[in-house]
Amino acid sequence: MENPPHVKLYGTGYSPYVRKVLVALAEKGETAEHIPLFFHDKDPAFQAASPLGKIPAFDDDGFLLADSSAILTYLEAKFPSPPLFPSEAKARGRAIWFDKYGDTEMFDVIIKPFANRVVKPKLLGQPGDEAAVAKALTEELPKIYDYLEGQIDGDYLVGDAFSIADISVVTGFHNLHLAGESVDADRWPKLAAYVTRTLARPSFATALAAPTSPQ
Repeated sequence: MENPPHVKLYGTGYSPYVRKVLVALAEKGETAEHIPLFFHDKDPAFQAASPLGKIPAFDDDGFLLADSSAILTYLEAKFPSPPLFPSEAKARGRAIWFDKYGDTEMFDVIIKPFANRVVKPKLLGQPGDEAAVAKALTEELPKIYDYLEGQIDGDYLVGDAFSIADISVVTGFHNLHLAGESVDADRWPKLAAYVTRTLARPSFATALAAPTSPQ
């Protein structure tokens, strides 16, 4: 009898990008061996899967792939049910836009409190930059929150079903929580409720329990 394919996912559970893949796998009822290493790790198998040394990296029985959006696209094609990419043209376009927005426009800002309050002091033994945190919280994140508050009209960002849009936008809010910050529910009530609701999904609960470093 042929052995079943062995799927591996490389990357620390701290990473919002790794979390994206863990959530997608859980939504689709699939699993992978999670290897929670950090970016640029010297592990040869990881380096083979991620030529830029970034996380996540993915190995599906020898098929190697890096980049969270590429991996989610692959998973959607291989495991189409339940769908995480809307089928209707406008909805799909918006979902892909929010995937990009979460990965690029949001990430560099929402990660600042986590980087300066968790990564630098606790993982690297370096002082954090509270001035950078304050700027993110008072100047940069409010612009993002204002935009998202105006985009939320129901349980999901796009249409009437959970999608890559929700995964990509919400994943970084867990890192914000780890840094001791959250969305002001008085100022952004729809966004605060949406983030709380999405992070409470079973798939996110599974992803949030993922290890952050090798045991």
